[in-house]
Amino acid sequence: MDNITIERMNYLIKILDEASYNYYVLDDPKITDQEYDAYYRELETIERIHPEWVLDTSPTKKVGGEVIDEFKKIEHTIPMLSLGDVFNEDEIIEFLQRIENSGISSNYVCELKIDGLSVSLHYEKGILVRAATRGNGIIGEDITHNVKTIKSIPLKLKQPLDIEVRGEIYMSKDTLKKINEERIKKGEKPLQNPRNAAAGSIRQLDSKIAAKRNLDAFLYHLPNPEDYNIPTHHEALEFLKSLGFKTNPNNKIVKNINDVMAYIHEKGEIRKDLPYDIDGVVIKVDNIKDQQRLGYTARTPRWAIAYKFPAEEVLTKLNDIIFTVGRTGKITPNAILDPVQLMGSTISRATLHNEDYVINKGLMIHDTVSIRKAGDVIPEVVEAKIERRTGEEIPFKMITNCPICNTKLIKKEGQTDYFCPNTNCPARHIESFIHFTSRPAMNIDGLGERLMEDLYNFKFVSKIPDIYRLKDKKESLTKLEGYGEKSITNLLNAIETSKNNSLELLLFALGIKNVGKEKAKILAKTYKNMDNLSKATYDELVEIPDIGPIIAKNIVDFFTNEDNLKIIEELKDLDLNMEYLGEELNIKEDFQDKSFVLTGTLTKLSRDEAKALIENAGGKTVGSVSKKTYAVIVGASPGSKYEKAKELNIPIWTEEEFLEKINS
Repeated sequence: MDNITIERMNYLIKILDEASYNYYVLDDPKITDQEYDAYYRELETIERIHPEWVLDTSPTKKVGGEVIDEFKKIEHTIPMLSLGDVFNEDEIIEFLQRIENSGISSNYVCELKIDGLSVSLHYEKGILVRAATRGNGIIGEDITHNVKTIKSIPLKLKQPLDIEVRGEIYMSKDTLKKINEERIKKGEKPLQNPRNAAAGSIRQLDSKIAAKRNLDAFLYHLPNPEDYNIPTHHEALEFLKSLGFKTNPNNKIVKNINDVMAYIHEKGEIRKDLPYDIDGVVIKVDNIKDQQRLGYTARTPRWAIAYKFPAEEVLTKLNDIIFTVGRTGKITPNAILDPVQLMGSTISRATLHNEDYVINKGLMIHDTVSIRKAGDVIPEVVEAKIERRTGEEIPFKMITNCPICNTKLIKKEGQTDYFCPNTNCPARHIESFIHFTSRPAMNIDGLGERLMEDLYNFKFVSKIPDIYRLKDKKESLTKLEGYGEKSITNLLNAIETSKNNSLELLLFALGIKNVGKEKAKILAKTYKNMDNLSKATYDELVEIPDIGPIIAKNIVDFFTNEDNLKIIEELKDLDLNMEYLGEELNIKEDFQDKSFVLTGTLTKLSRDEAKALIENAGGKTVGSVSKKTYAVIVGASPGSKYEKAKELNIPIWTEEEFLEKINS
């Protein structure tokens, strides 16, 4: 090989160091992989021919090869303390207020809490001489031989300084995935998670193993910044970066609690998309003198705190499996769990979907199980921890009869679900609750079909008025599957708001046979309140336009039923409005008892607004044109109804003509 000189060797080292820095620290490669490999092989050749020239800081030293008998102990000159942990917004506020109460008004630096292994690095005249674990904070283990294999940790700094820096060694998600794919192919047990994999790799006696694990590192702390005339933590991070260290690009200076919480929320949203695991956010006072004023406890600095994200997967006890019935008769097994905190809410139940789901997961009553939130919302039983079984577990057995009415269950061929075929099963009453809370009726936002089934099956609700008593069961409600304190609070507020609905919505919600939205509105306008309507006679009701004998009889029957009257009285006691709150009827001769059809796009008001004006004037709107239609009101681009009106010689009004007549 030509040009085998010490100058060429130093030139290759410089190129490769710069390439590694650009690739691993700046994430901005300047040369291709092929070029890097070619330079690397050339350097290897020179060093093999001239071993007397080989430097301890050569890039070839990162491949490992050193095997040690045991880890030496290293005493930390400056104690390597842990951070205090907090787990909610109140504790973060308390931390920040304590700092402000000390008379300090510093900015803060927010950083991602990398889920890895803490490391201390010592350089003499810019050369890495020692690396150590945190250990007990006073004494750590010498892991220099393995740290030298990490490509993002420089063996030689850009300045010949004596310095200690601290950071976190980690393994990326992709690296763990590739390693585990290889281990599975070899019949070896996969590594559990990136953090354990990183810790296990860095504590290998043989650095060749650590080198193959492709570890990485972020540096985040300079223990003695005042020795380098650095006044703030964020400037210390910039200083570390200038020396050739890799710092995290997500670090951010913030001013107050709102900025801190915004950072936490933002990083919580993207954590799954990061190439490495994080388990929280670190908040540090930025000003170094303020850090020194605040000082330390025996274990932690008073100027920094670590907010831990809620656990994504936790263990709990499967105490029982119970069965619920949906409005269609579908039978669902449900896990009854020891209450446990999971991502901000207390979980005590989780759906098990169907018989096959339970069998495939091999679940047994009294198992210790792991649970997580699917999509961060719905609790999901992941698996049973078989190694924790004691022999007291009870095998799962699917029921054969409906838990509500005891009817024999059916399962159609090719289906996974069992059903109760009894159409009179009390569980089918759920349909009336769903109707009552629906948007066209009482419009209780958040009280959908699935939650209503749970409320009925778990005996929170057995009759309509119970919906308005849920506020007394808030703590129990937050333990329902998929519902935290915030969503339950919003639900209870929506229930309270619905108490103020106008009478026609309540009439429609009560489900009087054949009384739809329009008929309910006519009755509310006519009788003004529930008491008046409840006393209406059949003869009075049949005289009302659009009510007729069938509906009149249904109304009388409803209000002579003792159970219905009791429900209305309970709703009154719960402060539900029983009055019509709409406009007074403003009967007009051109509209009273007449039918109108709307077609085309109206420009000055919506279709619903036009409909309300017609009804208030004593008329009604219908969907199709016939000889009984009094007039057709047309907007832009009218359709076939317009042509039908011309064919039948029905009067056609423009939007302007309609408004003129309605306002006259």
